[in-house]
Amino acid sequence: MKKTSTIVLTMARRINADSNDVFKAWTKPELMKKWLFTTEATNVVARSDFRVGGKWEIVDRREGEEYRATGEYMEIDAPHRLGFTFQMPQYNDLQDQIIVWVSPVGQACEMTFKQEIVVPHEESWGPEEIKSAMKEYSEQSEEGWDKMFEGLKQLVETGEARATGNK
Repeated sequence: MKKTSTIVLTMARRINADSNDVFKAWTKPELMKKWLFTTEATNVVARSDFRVGGKWEIVDRREGEEYRATGEYMEIDAPHRLGFTFQMPQYNDLQDQIIVWVSPVGQACEMTFKQEIVVPHEESWGPEEIKSAMKEYSEQSEEGWDKMFEGLKQLVETGEARATGNK
């Protein structure tokens, strides 16, 4: 069994859109393709079997490389709460758990995102190496999601998501 640690990343965004629109952007393939990972220009696959137990997938192709994310819907309470697994099988077989809450706030909504990130580590690592790996995974994940959330915000507020330099 692989040695792992778990770190929790929590982020929140105020979005000037209806909570239904934000929720749909997480679950409708034609919308997911516009912001999740990068943009419609490089996302070549977006699928969603939107039901508890259903699978989702997105494949982003950049510079000849494919980056694939997959998962399974674990909890659906539209348009308020969505729980799903997140995995990038080209890197490892570990699955993160993600929960997204969307709450109306006046004419806008608040989106809260929580990811339980499973961090793999080597058998020989001590506490400092583990701490360093957890910090790196958290920072890289936060940077990536921050860029994606900017695309999501643009999409639901303006109808189009512009490139934000995701890598």
